[in-house]
Order: sequence, then C-alpha cells, then structure tokens
Amino acid sequence: MAKTPKVAVLLAGCGHLDGAEVREAVLTLLALDQHGAAFQCLAPDAPQHHVINHVTGQPVPGAVRNILEESSRIARVGQCLDLVQAKVEDYDALVMPGGFGVAKNHCSFAFKGAEGEVRPDVAAFVRGFFDAGKPVGAICIAPALVALTLAGKTSTELTLGNDPGCAAAVTKLGQQHRDTPSAREVVIDEANKLVTTAAYMFDDARLSDVWVGIERCVAEVLKRA
Repeated sequence: MAKTPKVAVLLAGCGHLDGAEVREAVLTLLALDQHGAAFQCLAPDAPQHHVINHVTGQPVPGAVRNILEESSRIARVGQCLDLVQAKVEDYDALVMPGGFGVAKNHCSFAFKGAEGEVRPDVAAFVRGFFDAGKPVGAICIAPALVALTLAGKTSTELTLGNDPGCAAAVTKLGQQHRDTPSAREVVIDEANKLVTTAAYMFDDARLSDVWVGIERCVAEVLKRA
C-alpha cells in the first residue's frame, strides 16, 4: 500500500494584509486533501507585526493579535500546531501559502526587502526541509521567505509573478527569478525540489486561476515527497 505523505502547512495568521491569504491557505488544504495527503497546519506562537483593518486597509492603533491564534481560524479549533513543537523529520514536505503575514510576521521582507531578516524558528524549520532534500511548495510572496532563508547558502529558481521590485530583491539574495504571466503557472526547481506559484502576487487574478496554480504546485510537491 502506498504511503500517505504528511505535509506541513506553515501559516502566518489570518487575512491577506497582515496574515495568511485565506483563499490561498484554504485552496492549499483542499488540493492536499484531493491528492490524498495528510497535512498539519503550523504557526509560531507570537504576536503579529501589526493588525490591519481589512475594510479600510489601514493599521489598527494598539491592536495586538497572535499568529498561532489567528492561523487557527483557518486550521479550525485546536488543529494548528505551535511551530516550536514541529520537527522536520515528522513531515515529507512543506507548503507555504502567501499573504503579507509571510513577509511581515515570518520575516521582514515587506519592510526591508533583500535586507530583511527571518524569524529564527521559521528559518530553522524552512531550512531543515532543504537540508533534508524534502520538497517545498511556496505560494505568492512565500518564495521571498525562501530566498531570505537560503541567502548565501543555496541558489534556487523561483517565481513571484512578474513584480520587478520583488524580482530584483530575490535576485540580490542570490536567487534566480523567473517571470510568469499568470497565477496558473508554476516554476519547478528540480535540483532543490522547490515548486513556486505566484497566486495573488497578481492582485487581479481570478480565483479559478489561483486554484489552478496552487493545485499544480501541490501536485508537483507531492510527486517529489
């Protein structure tokens, strides 16, 4: 009987402006389920960088939210594991949905670009999959997290759509950026078992196109698990 792959899904909160992009996260879980994979949602137990009002798009002064608590809104009650308890050896692959929380909570790419830093716990976990030769799927802005994590260590081929600023930043970090024309496309770095898709890096992408890209990304990750 074929082994059921177990996939870690790293979330960054709940809400595309300050956490995980909810549509990308849910479509990732749907794709994993349709392909027969088991999955575990994970998130750091730490404060978000800030809280954004998703009606106005503006920061909420004084508001504080927790990344793990917010991610649990997506994972469902009690089903999101504190990242500190997660071990790379327990999983066959890692998939990371996007959302600004990836670039604000997991790292500071949103504010510092190529000069950004990655949370140590996130960096260790992500790097562990590459060190172990396990496949990684990175969606939307998550390839920037990969670029920061691997800077000076590993050069990968990835996509952030066709955003010139983001492309320049990851190139500065020693990564090879490939422009893609739509959310439906994936870029596969076979040597590093990295699969990336731009998703809502295209702000006006149709949900159906985002689904196609994410499903393709997940399928390619699972082929290599």
